[in-house]
Amino acid sequence: MAHSRSRPPCVVVTGVSGAGKSTVARELADRLGVPFAEADDFHSPGSVRKMSAGTPLDDQDRGPWLESVGRWLGDRHTDGTGGVAACSALRRRYRDRLRSACPAVFFLQLTADRETLRQRLRGRSGHFMPETLLDSQLATFEPLGPDERGVSLDAAPDPGAVVRTAMRLLTGS
Repeated sequence: MAHSRSRPPCVVVTGVSGAGKSTVARELADRLGVPFAEADDFHSPGSVRKMSAGTPLDDQDRGPWLESVGRWLGDRHTDGTGGVAACSALRRRYRDRLRSACPAVFFLQLTADRETLRQRLRGRSGHFMPETLLDSQLATFEPLGPDERGVSLDAAPDPGAVVRTAMRLLTGS
């Protein structure tokens, strides 16, 4: 799984809301010395309003969003900088869209039990994703397939421990 030092990796930290995607992805990007992207920033204003109102997105909403995130990843791969994006990418077909834009992408899928996720969402402020959408995200979630380039990690430990594990997987150190 270790990547070549000559070409920084493109990584997507995935998982449901509350898994710690943004925290882990930011720290991982810092440790790798690569750009970071928050996929939530790629959502259209209409999608943000929809989620803020407690309505899950549908695939029509997600299409342009996934295209934008995929383009960001592909550009990071093409320019050789690598990058880490925090992006839910809950379904295989969503990850396939990202992979089509950046075939070298590595998925770091964070998982945690429902109660851990609920507690984290209750303690979070200033985010548009309400706790009420957790069940729909868990119902949508598809684990990485054995043929997908990536790994699933328990998100329950503190983010620093998750990042250290991810660094060992990505760099071999």
